[in-house]
Parts: sequence; structure tokens; C-alpha cells
Amino acid sequence: MKKQLLVIGNGMVGHHFAEQLMSSDKADEFQLHIFAGEKHPAYDRVHLSEYFESQSASHLHLGEADFYSRDGINLHLNQPVLSIDREARTVTTATGEFSYDKLVLATGSYPFVPPIPGREQDHCLVYRTLDDLDAIRESAKGATRGVVVGGGLLGLEAANALKKLGLEAHVVEFAPRLMPVQLDTDAGQLLRRKIEELGVQVHTEKATREIVAGDQQRLRMCFSDETWLETDLIVFSAGIRPQDSLAAQAGLTLGERGGIVIDNQCKTSDPDIYAIGECALWQKQLFGLVAPGYTMARTAVSDLTGDGKTSFTGADMSTKLKLLGVDVGSIGDAHGSTPGALNYRYSDELVGVYRRLVVSPDGKHLIGAILVGDNSYYDTLLQYALNGIELPEYPESLILPSTGQDMPGLGASALPYEATICSCHNVTKGDICEAMNDGAVSMADLKANTKAATGCGGCAAMVRTVLDSELEKRGVQVDKSICEHFGYTRQELFHLVKVEEIKTFAELISRYGQGGGCEICKPAVASILASIWNDHVHEPAHVALQDTNDTFMANMQKNGTYSVVPRIPGGEITPSMLISIGEVGKKYNLYTKITGGQRIDLFGATLDELPLIWEELIAAGFETGHAYGKSLRTVKSCIGDTWCRYGVQDSMRMAIQLENRYKGLRSPHKVKMAVSGCTRECAEAQSKDIGVIATEKGWNLFVCGNGGMKPRHADLFATDLDDETLVSYIDRVLMFYVYTADRLQRTSVWMENLQGGLDYLREVVIEDSLGLGAELEARMQHVVDSYECEWKNALQDPTKRKRFRSYVNAGEPRRARIALIEERGQLIPARDVTEEECA
Repeated sequence: MKKQLLVIGNGMVGHHFAEQLMSSDKADEFQLHIFAGEKHPAYDRVHLSEYFESQSASHLHLGEADFYSRDGINLHLNQPVLSIDREARTVTTATGEFSYDKLVLATGSYPFVPPIPGREQDHCLVYRTLDDLDAIRESAKGATRGVVVGGGLLGLEAANALKKLGLEAHVVEFAPRLMPVQLDTDAGQLLRRKIEELGVQVHTEKATREIVAGDQQRLRMCFSDETWLETDLIVFSAGIRPQDSLAAQAGLTLGERGGIVIDNQCKTSDPDIYAIGECALWQKQLFGLVAPGYTMARTAVSDLTGDGKTSFTGADMSTKLKLLGVDVGSIGDAHGSTPGALNYRYSDELVGVYRRLVVSPDGKHLIGAILVGDNSYYDTLLQYALNGIELPEYPESLILPSTGQDMPGLGASALPYEATICSCHNVTKGDICEAMNDGAVSMADLKANTKAATGCGGCAAMVRTVLDSELEKRGVQVDKSICEHFGYTRQELFHLVKVEEIKTFAELISRYGQGGGCEICKPAVASILASIWNDHVHEPAHVALQDTNDTFMANMQKNGTYSVVPRIPGGEITPSMLISIGEVGKKYNLYTKITGGQRIDLFGATLDELPLIWEELIAAGFETGHAYGKSLRTVKSCIGDTWCRYGVQDSMRMAIQLENRYKGLRSPHKVKMAVSGCTRECAEAQSKDIGVIATEKGWNLFVCGNGGMKPRHADLFATDLDDETLVSYIDRVLMFYVYTADRLQRTSVWMENLQGGLDYLREVVIEDSLGLGAELEARMQHVVDSYECEWKNALQDPTKRKRFRSYVNAGEPRRARIALIEERGQLIPARDVTEEECA
């Protein structure tokens, strides 16, 4: 007769326990019953905020759809266990009693709600389950502002969710900084600044005294310092507490502050009852991440089946995540609490990055790290920390920016066989190599065979690195899939969209992808759709894919305001139009600057002011300059033979013609052009993606140059071209770039990666070796013919214009809360702005 094994809890850890048990060779010895308090089967809580994007929980479900029925598991949904009788060895639910031989408590945790008077009112919510998110979505109807109480990991995720619902989001944190557990003071301050730049207002060192009815909005939070904040809804995310009430009722040993005490085999004080996940207390420590819970689940299965190979001896609590689009990483002893620990710090406030290394007293080993603003260093640092790899001679080189010299690296080939790659599922480099020996050749194969990168997902980049490295060693061509949701490159996705005439991201992912998409594939597909169909960025099918700048058709600046950049083709502008820009700048008190691309930028506009400014500029004859998009930015020009005594061609006419032709083109990355009227090159055409220089016989065409962090001179592509041939070649070069480049790849890198380089590009464009010339020109003509000013379109569509509405109950205008100082006769953002100054 099979042993009756009962699991209480069907969260991520309870589900992982079931998966591990069913994959063991002793699975047939047990009859497994799982009791869930929710109506939904196990789902991914790590990516819970994605629920607001898809309107469906299906892509969050864990495991295969038939997992429970296929393996004969009795899953009791929406049936919480009410009590445990250890003497009778039974558990009781609303439907009756169930006997057990062994019992596993995977009850998880519950959100901590501070004992604030008024917390029980309507629209005071928590952020933990799908039902909680449904309640938040319902409360957000008719609301304009939401507040999250708690500035930790979950609190910032909740703030992101409120933004996705279209609310003005605030975060209230009792501590003096955000994420106080993971970050130090400098990192917390930088994270706060970056999050406030994204439109989330942060209030630290705030203790809520009571919650009462608001005057302008539903609720008012009254703080202990006598200040207050009104809001329409409050989401409590102030930490979690172990769900140990059942264990307490059953008389199991608990910790002084809660949590079910377990040993190294995850057994409680009753040897027939195990506890795993957030409810379990090991050596006076609770673990609030999924990776330690998975290790506990594997340990419990190992003990139950008599395997005995696994024990729980603590867990790595490192985290890598993207909060509201901001990279944050924390590794090991991030605060340097180890006696004698030494520190290296690198901070660049202008760029917005902070890195800290904590090393052992002898300086030989990494014991902790903090990253804000750039997680590209995380995987390497984590491997040093997890595997005890000795640091290079100069450890600071691991966090300093590249100076062009070789820095000490730690590629996949340098990692030892036993290096832990995936902490969630305890997958080593050796496990990945063994899976590949058994036939795994893709990320999907590795996920299925080892479970690597299926937990929190933070190790996905390193898993990919190991996979690619091992494949190359074995002489296998490496898969260049754009991300885990699409098994295709950007170029392949482009052709699928074009050939299949796919018009939406939803259609593309349903036919050729999986899951709900991510921050990699969504904007990439948005760019592809725009390149091919040239729809407005605010069409319902596209708007959820865009980043902040595209969403609001303006570039967000460091203080949360926006810049407005009207198009000035070739830099040519009439006096009346120049006056109009000045009047707009003066009316809205905007900082104005002439750019290197021969435009005038207007800085400091608030979100609600954008449509008003656009209206006035459009009335004066301007249109959007697309400064916010991956598209043509500018066509710089000298004055040419119109005025200059050295000019040999009308460079102004050609620059205006080119800018008006390509101004609607969306591309893998930004594109800049220039036209010089003679070889003196005043427009600096040879540092542009497309450069045109006049000759006495026509035009010389240069391609694939760029400025920026890695400047590259453009290459001479063709000489002495007439106007028609010049435009034809540019059409073909740009559209071939759009067809074949990787995501976020500048033209310079694209051409260097083309097999055959410049010569091959000449063959395709000039000799038409692929027979694509006519198609590339026709595709470009479609872009030209379907062009529309995105500002004007948004102004004429009431639904699109609503995205820029000011909050009706926000009190004083947003501009009144922005700290500015005067410098050189104009207003600029105040330096080192305090919260009090912004309030």
C-alpha cells in the first residue's frame, strides 16, 4: 500500500517539491495530496506584476498543464487545511479529514500589515496573490494615485504594478533608504533618484500614524511628523511573516519571532512532518527568496525517499532584478559586516551607476557586492563569491569601467566544473555540461533537463553563456535567439512579421513564441512592427511594448520632467518659427539649448504640459523630431554653395530632402546623418551612420560611422553620385540594415558583423547581388508615404491624449513640486535635491 504523503501549500516551493518527488525513482511509493488555499494552481510569484500586462494568469502557471493529473497527484484547490491532529495523523479541511504518513508544510508567508489605525478600510490592500492583484485592479478604477507602504523588493514591484495601471505611484518607507536589507546608503540614494526620475515619488523615514478619509482623494495617510499624503488606494508591502499558525495549533516548535523550526533535513520537531520555504526557520533564520525554498524542497524529497544526498545548510541570498527598469544586484555580505572586511566602491552619479565590492580581510576573495544601474557585472561577481575563486591582483578592476584595455574576465571556460550557476535549482556548470552530453543543445533543453533559469530567472544570462561556450567547444553553431520567449533572432522575427503580415505582439508570440514576453523582446518587436507597418506608437497593440520615452513621445530627464525636440530639417529655420520656439520656451519656462544636431531642445516640461506645447509648436509649423525613438534623429548640414564660397553643391537642399524622406523610419537603433557641401567637412559627415559629402561631380556617400562611446569613421561607399542614385543607395542601405541588424545594434557594429563587411554591403546595394534592391526601395517608399507626425496624431485622438492628462485630484500642479535653480539666466534642476524641497 502506498504511503499517504500530504503537502499543505501549492506555492512555488510546494510545486517544486511535487516535481522533485515525481521525478524520483521512489515516486510510486507515495500517494500525494496537495492542499491549496487559492483557487489557482501553482504560479510564478516572482513575476507577479506581469499579470497586469497580459490580463491573464496562464503564462504564470508553473509546470506543464497536465502535470498534476498526469502523475496522479490529488490537487485540492481552494481547500485550506483548518487543523492538524498529530496523534491521529490527520489534517482537516472543510470537506473532511485526510490521513497522512508524512506531512509537508509549505504554507509560505503572509504580508505584514503594520498595526496602523484605519488599515481595515476599503482600498487598503496587500500585494501577494493573484486575488490580491485583482482587488488592486478593481480599486484602481476611477483612481489617480496609489501608495505602496514599504520600499523593499516587493514594495517596488507593487509600485511598478500601480504605474502599469496608469496611477501616479508613491512609495512610503520607514527606513532612511530604499531596500535597506540589500543596499547601503549610497546605493539606496542612487536607486531612489533613478526611480523618482521614472515618475515614482519616494518618501523615506515616514511612519504612518493613522489612515483617515481624504478630502480630495479616498484616503489620507497621516504621518508621525505631522505631514500627510492623500491617495485613492494603499498597498501594504512592508515585509512578510511566516505562515505558521497551523504548526502552532499542532504544537510544533516555533521560533521566538515565528517560523517553524527545522533541522538540516527540513524536519520539524515531529520527525514525520517537514517544513519548507518561507514558513521554515533554520538556525534562527528565515529565507524570503525562492532559491532557498527550492533547496529545502529537494532536501525534504531526498530524506523522504531515503536518498540522503541532500541537506539544507543555508542558502545564497543574492538577488539580481530590474525594479521599474532599474538594474539592482546584491551579493552575499553586501553590507560588509564580516569582521575585517575591505571595500572597493565605484560611483558615477552622472551616468547613474554604483558598484561596491566587499572582499575578505586578506583581499583574496569576494564576499559581497552591490550594484545599482548596471547588472552586467553581476554574473561574474556572483561566480567569484559562490565558488571561492581567487580575485585578480587588482580587485577594483572588476567594477571599474572599461578603459579600452583588457580587464580580468571570468568567462564560462574559466569556471570550475562544480561552480553553481543556478542557485534556485542548485544547478552547477557540470550539470549543464552533463545535460549537453545527453543531447541538450538549447536554453529550452537545459531548462527542461536541469531546471536552470526557471526559478527567479536571474541566472539566465550565465546559463546562456555556459551553453554558448560549450557549444562552440563542440563545434556547434550557437543559437542567437533574441530571448527565452522567442527562439529566433531579431532578423528572423523581422521576416516572420513581414512575410506573415503579423500586426501585433500578441499574434507574434502566440504563433512563434511562448510566455508573456520581456523587456528584451517587447521593444524589439515594437521596433520591427513600426519599421514594417509604420503604425502610430500609441496604437493599442503597441503602446504596452514601448519604453518611457516612446510612451510619452518625449525624453524623460533626471528630475522627472521631459524634453521637447521639434524637427528642424537640416537646421534651417525661419525667423518666425524661431520666435515661436522662443515664445513657447518663455511661456512654459523651459530651459532651451541648441544641440550638436542643429536643433533646439526645450527642457523641463511636465507630462501634462506636453500636449499643450505640441499644439503650439504644430501651429507654428513644427512636427515631432523623433528624439525619443530608435529612428532617424537629425541630418546635420553646413550652408553649402547657397552662401559659402567654398561650397560645390547645395548641401542644405540635400540635407532637408534626406531628413524629410527618412524622418519616419523606425530602426534597430538611432540613425544620424550629415551632408557637407565640400571636402572641408563642416557637417562632420564621416562620423555619421549616413554621411554625404559634395564633390564637383555630385555626392560621395559614406556609411556606418558613429560618435558615442566607441567612435568610428564612416567608410567611403560610393563616389560622384547624382541625386537619384544617392537616395536609392541610402534607401537600400538603411532598409537592409532594418532587415538584418540585431536589436539595439548601431550601423557600425552591424556592418562589422556582416560576413564580407563593406564589400558585401556594396554587392547587395550597388550590384543587387541578392535581388532585393527593388523590394528595399519599395519598403522605404511605404515608410515615406505612410509618415505622420506622432505628436499631431496623439493630439487628435482623445484616447491617446488621455495618457498625458494631469491627475484631477493632485492638488497643486506637478511643476510646483519640482525643485529648480537659476543658472545663466535659465532654470535647471536643483543639485542634490532633498525630499523636503520636492514636496
